[in-house]
Amino acid sequence: MAEAYPWQESLWQQLAGRTQHAHAYLLHGPIGIGKRALAERLMHRLLCQRPVGLNACGECKSCLLLAAGSHPDNYILEPEEADKAIKVDQVRDLVSFVVQTAQLGGRKVVLIEPVESMNINAANALLKSLEEPSGNTVLLLVSHQSSRLLPTIRSRCVQQACPLPSESISLEWLAKALPDCSAEERVELLTLAAGSPLAAVRLQAQGIREQRAQVVEGVKKLLKQQQSATQLAEGWNAIPLLLLFDWFCDWSNLMLRYQLTEDEEGLGLHDMRKVVQYLAQKSARTKVLNIQDWILAQRQKVLGKANLNRVLLLEALLVQWAALPTQN
Repeated sequence: MAEAYPWQESLWQQLAGRTQHAHAYLLHGPIGIGKRALAERLMHRLLCQRPVGLNACGECKSCLLLAAGSHPDNYILEPEEADKAIKVDQVRDLVSFVVQTAQLGGRKVVLIEPVESMNINAANALLKSLEEPSGNTVLLLVSHQSSRLLPTIRSRCVQQACPLPSESISLEWLAKALPDCSAEERVELLTLAAGSPLAAVRLQAQGIREQRAQVVEGVKKLLKQQQSATQLAEGWNAIPLLLLFDWFCDWSNLMLRYQLTEDEEGLGLHDMRKVVQYLAQKSARTKVLNIQDWILAQRQKVLGKANLNRVLLLEALLVQWAALPTQN
């Protein structure tokens, strides 16, 4: 059975409590808050032959087949490789499944995640099934970036926003999920995960706090001219490029905010507060805006899986960063 998270309870009541189900739901919201788990829980409930209240029984033939991964009326569509597109041929296979009769005589349930990874041809191939799914079929679409979806996809679904849980609920859950971390470390992880508790757990497993400490130390050495941009760029090869661009983008944002407000409470995580404040005070605002534009443009290339020279790109970033306080 899919895990039930405490922050989803009212959403669950709303979805599972419907007397009549839509033919397509779009569950959308930030990554790392359990949308996939919510979709899987609903899938179990919709396929269960003897539901208990709002939940699947876990014991009927349908539930046992689903648990074994061999339910004939269930179809999961996702990229064949992580971070790749869902292709049109995959969607055509799905369309063939949708037009078949349910083998157990109940519903057919399809789960697609992440739906924004469909290329344009795949998305268009799905439209017909979304418009007129045959028989008793329910499609569950999970999206981390619904703004990237075709309007025609969004308009054919019942849209269900899945908001971030509150900080207090997230930290309470993280206390159980990460009992070996201190309260301060859990707050830091949640901040680095942009408020997504499941992402915070994943980042902890990836050693993000150690990676962050390495980058922060490097930035400080760069500004004190104790290490060169080239040395740092080569030394950070184990740290995900997107993570690095996210952090530098965040720091440039915090600098701009401080230049406008001089609010010392808005300087971000403790590890970079003094550096951010120093750079904000010593750098011309136009230069901060320029480097932020550049960072955002490069970040888009990273997201688009462009073929980039990693070391040269980081070197270019760090050379500009080091020059900020001198460019008044």
